Amino acid sequence: MKKGIGIGIEDFKKIIEEDCYYFDKTNYIEEFLKDRTEIKLFTRPRRFGKTLNMTTLKYFFDVKNAEENRKLFKNLYIEKSEYFKEQGQYPVIFITMKDLKKILGSK
Repeated sequence: MKKGIGIGIEDFKKIIEEDCYYFDKTNYIEEFLKDRTEIKLFTRPRRFGKTLNMTTLKYFFDVKNAEENRKLFKNLYIEKSEYFKEQGQYPVIFITMKDLKKILGSK
């Protein structure tokens, strides 16, 4: 089967499971863990992958479905990293405000 181009797909799991092309940026998980600042702020222009990066972090760290999620990172940079031991070790609260404008309407 031919690989797809995941245009508009913002969920890491969906991109991997649907076998879409994915540029491996999982090294940022390692950088995230090395950075000891207490607060992390992710700012990027619209459509620059913020939600994709956040869902990647969710699937990496979340203790819920840890074994299933571990498979998502097969053959990616982070799997070979010493930090891979952190996978599936933490409860994750994932909040997105991406659709807030649609819900509240623009004013």
